Amino acid sequence: MLPKVLDLVNLRKAYAAGTTPLDVVEEVIKRRNAATDKAIFISVTSDDALRTAAKELMARAPAPNSLPLWGVPFAAKDNIDAAGLSTTAGCPAYAYDPKVDATVVGRLKIAGAMIIGKTNLDQFATGLNGTRSPYGAPRSVFHADYISGGSSSGSSVAVASGLCTFALGTDTAGSGRVPAAFNNLVGIKPTPGLLPNTGAVPACKSVDCITIFGVTVGDGVAIRKVAEGFDSGDPFSRVAKPVSLPASGLRIGVLAGAEREFFGDANFEKLYDHAIAQAASLGAEIIPFDYAPFREAASLLYEGPWVAERLAAIEKFLSTNANDFDPTVRKIIEGAKPLTAVDAFNGLYKLETLRHKTDAEWAKVDVLLLPTAPTTFTVAAMVADPIVLNGRLGRYTNFANLLGCAAIAIPAGFGDNGLPAGVTLIGPAFTDDAMAPFADALHRKMNCGMGMDRTAVLPKENIMASVEDNFVQIVVVGAHLTGMPLNHELTTPGGRLFKTCRTAKDYRLYVLPNTTPQKPGLIKEPGFEGEGLEVEVWALPADAFGKFVQRIPAPLGIGKLTLDDGSSVSGFLCEAHAVKGAQEITSLGGWRAYIQSKAKQN
Repeated sequence: MLPKVLDLVNLRKAYAAGTTPLDVVEEVIKRRNAATDKAIFISVTSDDALRTAAKELMARAPAPNSLPLWGVPFAAKDNIDAAGLSTTAGCPAYAYDPKVDATVVGRLKIAGAMIIGKTNLDQFATGLNGTRSPYGAPRSVFHADYISGGSSSGSSVAVASGLCTFALGTDTAGSGRVPAAFNNLVGIKPTPGLLPNTGAVPACKSVDCITIFGVTVGDGVAIRKVAEGFDSGDPFSRVAKPVSLPASGLRIGVLAGAEREFFGDANFEKLYDHAIAQAASLGAEIIPFDYAPFREAASLLYEGPWVAERLAAIEKFLSTNANDFDPTVRKIIEGAKPLTAVDAFNGLYKLETLRHKTDAEWAKVDVLLLPTAPTTFTVAAMVADPIVLNGRLGRYTNFANLLGCAAIAIPAGFGDNGLPAGVTLIGPAFTDDAMAPFADALHRKMNCGMGMDRTAVLPKENIMASVEDNFVQIVVVGAHLTGMPLNHELTTPGGRLFKTCRTAKDYRLYVLPNTTPQKPGLIKEPGFEGEGLEVEVWALPADAFGKFVQRIPAPLGIGKLTLDDGSSVSGFLCEAHAVKGAQEITSLGGWRAYIQSKAKQN
C-alpha cells in the first residue's frame, strides 16, 4: 500500500519490493478521481494514456529503479509545455498544443518520470495567491477557505494531496516558494538559468525560473539534478558554477527591527522565531542583517520597469484578446504601457545600486533565513483586495531572482489556527547544492510531516548523502551518535546523517572500561540471534574520512558491518579481547538506550 504522500524514497522502496509503475498509475488515477479540489488541474493525462506510459516504461527499462526517476509520477504547471497536453497559461483563448516537451519535461521523461497532468496557475503566472484563474482557485490542503498560494497553485496542491511525487512550477516573484509554505512542502528555486526555460511561457523572461515542489529537500535536489543543465535554446541558460558554503558554523542572516513585518500574524512570526532557534541548535551563527536594500530591490519587480517584461511576453495577444484576461492580471500588465526605454535603464541603474548595498549585507552572512510569506489570506479576502494583499505575500520573495539568488523553501510548522507557514534559505548564485544539507537538517528539525500528512515521518535516508561521489559512509555506534559527546567530529568536517537503522542480528554490544568519554565495543558473533543494535550511518567527505579514521584509538577500529537491510558498510568494531569481563548491554538495543538507562538510575 502506498503512503498518503508519494515521496521519492518510499516510492523507490515500494518498487524494490515488487510494486510496478502500473500499480502506481492505478493508485494515482484513483486518487485523482477522488480529489475534492476540482481546481488542481487544467488538463490531465487520460487514464488509458497513463497506463500506456507505465507499460512502455516497463518495456524500456524492465528492472525496478533502473532509471533515476523510474515510474515517478509528476505534474507540470500549465505554462510549461508537455507534448500531448495543451498549454493554456491559465487563459483558454491563449491555448496551443505543443508538439515537443519543454526541455526540462523531456529530461524528466527520459529519466523515467510519468506526467499525470497540467496544473492550474494564476493567469500568465501573474500573482502569488492562486485565485487569478478562470479554471478556479485551488485551496490550501489544510483549509478550503484559504489560498493555496500562486502562481504555481495547482502544482503545490497536487503534491501535497499525494497525487504525484513532485510537480514543476515557475518562479518569477516567489511562485515556487509561497505555495510550498501554504501546503507544507519544499520548494526548490534554483539559481536563475540552472534549469532551462525552453518550452515555458515567459512571465519576465530575464528572471524566470522553473522550480520543483516536493515533500523533502532530498527529493527536490535529486529531481533538480536530473532536470538541470545548459540548453542553448534558452538565451538565459547558464552553466553551473557551484559555490561552496562553510560545512559548520554557517552564518545565517535573520530579520531584525522594523524589517520584521508579519502584518499582525502572530502565528507566522512565532514559527519564524522557532525556525531561527532550530537553525541555531544546528550550529548556525545567527546574525541580524539589514533587509532594507533587499526589500527595495523586491519592489522593482512589480513597481518598476520589470513589469514591462510581462507585457513583452504577450503584447500581441493582449492587443487582440484583452477581454480574455483576468481583470487583475490585465490591470497589472497594462500598467507597463506608459513605461519607456528610459524607465527601463533607470530601473536597471537602481537595481545595480541596490545590489552593491546588498553585497555589504552578504559580507556579514553566508545565507539568509526569511519567512517565505509573512502571512496568509482567505480566498474571499484576496478577491476583495487582490493587489495589496498579493504584494504582502511577496515581501520576502520578490528580490531573489532579480539578484540572481538560489533558494530552498521548507516547512516551518503549524500555527494555533492549524495553518502552515514556511521559511526560505536564500543564498548567492550557485549555492544550490551547498545550501541543501542545512535546509534538509532544518526541515527535519521542524517535525511537521510531509504535505497534507502532518504525522508522516521524513525518510531516514538522506538522498543527497547517498548520491555524492566524494562522500564515504560510516556506521557509528556510540559516542559519535547524534547528540553524543563526539558527534562534533562528524559534523565539523561537513558530515551528514544518512539514516538511523539497526545492525544485523549477530552483533553484541559492551561497555568498554576506562574510556573517556565512555564508549561501547561492538563485536560480531556469527550464529548469535539478537534483535540488532541501533546505529547511525553518516556520510563524511572523502578527505575527512581518512583523517577521522586515523584518530580512532585502540581497541576500536573500522571494519565492515552488516546492517538489517543486508547492506555492508564501514563502521566501528572492537577487538574481541577488549570486552572480556566488560558489561554487556546488547539486550538494551543500543548505546543511546544504555545512556538513558544510566540517567534514570542517577
